[in-house]
Amino acid sequence: VLDSFAKDPILSPFLSPSFSSTSFSSAALSSGSPASTAEHLLQAIRQLDSQIRSHVLSNHPLLLTQLSSLNNAEISLSTLRSSISSLQSSVRRVRSELSEPHNSILSKTVQLSNLHRTSELLSHSIRAIRLSKKLRDLMASAEAEPDKLDLAKAAQLHNDILTLYEEYDLGGIDMIDEEINAVKEIGTKLRSEAMKVLEKGMEGLNQAEVGTGLQVFYNLGELRATVEQLVSKYKGMGVKSVSVALDMKAISAGGGGGGFGPGGIRGSGTPQIGGSGKAREALWQRMGSCMDQLHSIVVAIWHLQRVLSKKRDPFTHVLLLDEVIKEGDPMPTDRVWEALVKAFATQMKSAFTASSFVKEIFTNGYPKLYSMMENLLDGISRDTDVKGVLPAITLEGKSQMVAAIETFQMAFLGSCLSRLSDIVNSVFPVSSRGSVPSKEQISRILSRIQEEIEAVQLDARLTLLVLREISKVLLLIAERAEYLVSHFSVCKIFLSLLNRISVMTEEDEGGYCLIAFPKSAMISTGPEARQVSGPAMAAQVKNFALCQHLQEIHTRVTSMIMGLPTIAADVLSPSLGAIYGVACDSITSLFQAMIDRLESCILQIHDQNFSALGMDAAMDHNASPYMEELQKCILHFRREFLSRLLPSSANATTAGTETICTRLVRSMASRVLILFIRHASLVRPLSESGKLRMARDMAELELAVGQNLFPVEQLGAPYRALRAFRPLIFLETSQLGASPLLQDLPPSVILHHLYSRGPDDLQSPLQRNKLTHLQYSLWLDSQGEDQIWKGIKATLDDYATKVRVRGDKEFSPVYPLMLRLGSSLSETAAASQK
Repeated sequence: VLDSFAKDPILSPFLSPSFSSTSFSSAALSSGSPASTAEHLLQAIRQLDSQIRSHVLSNHPLLLTQLSSLNNAEISLSTLRSSISSLQSSVRRVRSELSEPHNSILSKTVQLSNLHRTSELLSHSIRAIRLSKKLRDLMASAEAEPDKLDLAKAAQLHNDILTLYEEYDLGGIDMIDEEINAVKEIGTKLRSEAMKVLEKGMEGLNQAEVGTGLQVFYNLGELRATVEQLVSKYKGMGVKSVSVALDMKAISAGGGGGGFGPGGIRGSGTPQIGGSGKAREALWQRMGSCMDQLHSIVVAIWHLQRVLSKKRDPFTHVLLLDEVIKEGDPMPTDRVWEALVKAFATQMKSAFTASSFVKEIFTNGYPKLYSMMENLLDGISRDTDVKGVLPAITLEGKSQMVAAIETFQMAFLGSCLSRLSDIVNSVFPVSSRGSVPSKEQISRILSRIQEEIEAVQLDARLTLLVLREISKVLLLIAERAEYLVSHFSVCKIFLSLLNRISVMTEEDEGGYCLIAFPKSAMISTGPEARQVSGPAMAAQVKNFALCQHLQEIHTRVTSMIMGLPTIAADVLSPSLGAIYGVACDSITSLFQAMIDRLESCILQIHDQNFSALGMDAAMDHNASPYMEELQKCILHFRREFLSRLLPSSANATTAGTETICTRLVRSMASRVLILFIRHASLVRPLSESGKLRMARDMAELELAVGQNLFPVEQLGAPYRALRAFRPLIFLETSQLGASPLLQDLPPSVILHHLYSRGPDDLQSPLQRNKLTHLQYSLWLDSQGEDQIWKGIKATLDDYATKVRVRGDKEFSPVYPLMLRLGSSLSETAAASQK
């Protein structure tokens, strides 16, 4: 039925939750057919009645059963009402019977509670009075002998009394209030005495006294607040000490100027005329006092922290430090040091910018300022270095304090560089090109450098910083000196010289080096600087003087840093190398020219006849013409050039120190010996008379070199080679293979000499390649022993081929000897080079 109503447009509104009869009636009346609507509604009502009646009839048994259940429930409810009424009557009766005993018990309970509270109050009052009396007796007994007062015990009694008073609310009891007032007065006295003991212990670094004071405040329950008070007090003392140390008005007044007359301070922080000396002295005195006070403050706080970290309460075993510092809080020393660093940095920055007088003093006296700072840091570290205890300051803390004076450090280093640069600019002015400084001017530079090093040599760190500035000045000297050299010589020869030198030099175990100065590697340096045939020219004399000056600077500065750490030499190494290089530039072209001239004399050995036979040639005791010319050149070089360059024994700067000139002369002497041995080994043919003549030439060469160039005994391998080659040429070919003389000669020299003992069809590499002796010598300079042996081996192979082509069955005795010696000696040379 309801489904059909939902589909009916007239009846469906009745099923809506928001149905309104007024709205429905208005709609029906306005529809124009209200009668039909009413009829439709009556029909729907009849239909609903019919449906309800049908539904009731179909469920009649169920409805009767439910009606019976309602009757039974009504009967049960009536019975329950009767039972509840009976229960209420019983409860009223019990209440009337128990009310009087309950009221009596409640009254008695209140009385008992009051009695208990009164008893407890009396008990705590009596205990407080007893403790108070005990405290008064303890204080009274100490009046006669104050040193015997047990402050910790008195503090514990004081704390117990106040705890009782507050915990059990004993206020309002006249007697207790009087006792509490007396106890509080005693507490004030105890705090005063305990603070005296604590501060005395901190100043005297007495652990027992500090421990006693801390225990008193711990017993009073005021340990954390007391430590905070002490830390704040010492922080304030340190900050004030730093401020007072840089108070220019106070410094002036202390200096006797009164702030107005001579010695007074002007608005810019500069003393009046006549007072700078006193003000400077007063400033340093105040800085010294400030450092001492900062040391005392930090050590005192550290000592307090040390005792806190060790002492425990004897009853609770609580570590006192745990009561003062919670997790994550900084240590007392860290807090104090941070405040001191901040105050010091602020004051230093202010002094640098606001007071030109303080800035000048601390800049010029930075080594003294830094020494004070370092002594402070070292003193704190030394006095707080105790095993098992944290130090007062960390490395980071030290760096922070040093950074506070970094502005003065930069100014000091700038001033140092400025002083040195000024003197260098005055000695090496750019405007006076070609003018060589005097010895006195060079001495001024060296004295200034030495003064700068001596001013800071007590501190390794500051010394390295100053050495870096000195290194810049040395580079400036090298630059200015190079500018002078460029007037005479515009190139750097020394490095190329070393690269061109193939040296037969004696190293630790003795080796053989050839020092070669090929003409092709020479860079033009001007005719005046290179001429060696006449007397020394003006340009050469200037080069000599400049070289000696630079050598003096190099030697003196090197000696200044000999006692310093190795890193000092590393700092100055580049700049000293630049000085050394420019010094070499000034004279290397001259030595190159001398070497070229001597080499041209030695080359004339090939124009001599060493193949002559007979007694006349053997009895000729005169030196060969080329040797005479070589001797004249060496003597001329010694007289005109080397005598001006080589230091005399009286002028030697340092015993055992090899100067640039001495090194070049030694190299030149070695080169002469090596060239002679090389070209003597190339002489072919060589008769017995020629051998005697060559031996005499060797003796003359040894004498000329030893007397005019360098002691031959100190030349090492080149000299041993010369001494070995002289007897070698007289040995029979069959004796050569086993001769110990071979050890002192390069394999190439031995093999070249053996060509003079071989047949004509055994051509040397020089003959095979149709080279001049000079060209072959230059080629030898550029090759190692292995490459030289390859060239010699090629000639031996050619010789063997010729012999086989002729059908000969025997080789010259020289051939197998050269093969054997070449292979073995080359292997030995290669192994020695490794």
